[in-house]
Amino acid sequence: MLRVAVIGCGPIGNRHADIYKDDPTSELVAVCDIIKERADKTSKRVGAPAFYDCQKLLDTLKPEVVSVATGGVEYGSDHYEPTMQALEAGCHVLGEKPICNEIAKAEEMVALAKKKGLCYGIDMNHRFTPAYRLARQWVDEGRIGHPLFVNMAMWIKNPAESSPWYMFKALNPHSVDIMRYFAGDIEAVQAFAMKAPGRTIWTTMQMNCRFKNGAVGHLSASYDIERGHPMERCEMAGLKGRLVVDDMWREATLYPAGNPRKEVYTNPLFGGYRDFVDTFIARLRAFTKQIDGGAKPEEIDGSGEDGLAAQKVLQAAIESVQGEKVVYVK
Repeated sequence: MLRVAVIGCGPIGNRHADIYKDDPTSELVAVCDIIKERADKTSKRVGAPAFYDCQKLLDTLKPEVVSVATGGVEYGSDHYEPTMQALEAGCHVLGEKPICNEIAKAEEMVALAKKKGLCYGIDMNHRFTPAYRLARQWVDEGRIGHPLFVNMAMWIKNPAESSPWYMFKALNPHSVDIMRYFAGDIEAVQAFAMKAPGRTIWTTMQMNCRFKNGAVGHLSASYDIERGHPMERCEMAGLKGRLVVDDMWREATLYPAGNPRKEVYTNPLFGGYRDFVDTFIARLRAFTKQIDGGAKPEEIDGSGEDGLAAQKVLQAAIESVQGEKVVYVK
C-alpha cells in the first residue's frame, strides 16, 4: 500500500485527500498547509496528521507519493517549492495544473524528476474519462486516419480577477492537453483575446495552431459563460473519420468516412460518471495504479512533461496576443 501525503488543504487538496483515503492502493498518512487552521480542519475530517511545513512532513514521515495541490498566483505559483522538496526527498509527485505559472521553474521541476528517476504526473483529469479514453482508442486503432484538424472549446463562468493571463494559464492546461492527447505536439500558435464587459483581465480567447505532424487546430476558451451550459467540446478529423467528445464524459461519437452509420458512447445513467469529482477519482487512481504497478517515469499518463508542454503552448499564445503575431513554441 502506498503511503501518500497531500500538500495544500484548499478545496482541491481536500478532494485529493478524500480520494486517497478511499483508494484501496493508498494510505493517507498526512495533510499539510501553511495555514494552520486549514490543515487542522482537513486533518480532523480525514483522520490524518496535520503538518504546517512541507519539509518537516517529508523528513518525519517519508511518504512514497505526494500530491501537490497548492494554489497561488494563476493557481500555479505555489507548486514549485513543495514539488522540488518532495522530489528531492525521493517521492513520486502528482501536481495540480497548471504545472507552474513560470516556464523556467516548470522546466526545473520536470528535470529534477527525470534526474531522480521519479514518476511525476499532473492532474490533467479530463483525459481520463471513459469518453476520452474511447476516443483515443479510436485514434490508436487508425479509425480516424491521418489527422487533419482538432477543434477544442472550453468555457466556465469564473468572475475572479487575477493576473491579466489568469484564464490562459489556469483554465487551458486541460484544453491544450486534450488537443495534444489526440494530435501530438503543437509547434506554432496565433491567438486573439478580449476583455468581456466589466472585466479587467483577458477572459475570452481564440487560438489557432499547427501541430508538428502538419495538422491544424483551433481553441475557443472563456471565463465568461455561465456554468449551466455545456462546458467542453472536442472535435478531431482525419482522412478516415471524425470524432466528437461532448462535455468530457457525456458522449463520444465516431463518424467513419464514407459510412452513414456512426458509433456512439453515452455515459450510462447507472454506474456512469456522476459529476466532475469522478474525473479526479479516475485521474488520481490511475496515478497510484501506475506507481503501485511499477510504472517507469516515462510511462506516466498525463506526465509532468505533458504539463510543461501545455504551458509552453499557452505561453506562446500569450506572446501572440501581446505581439499580434504567430509564435513558435519553444
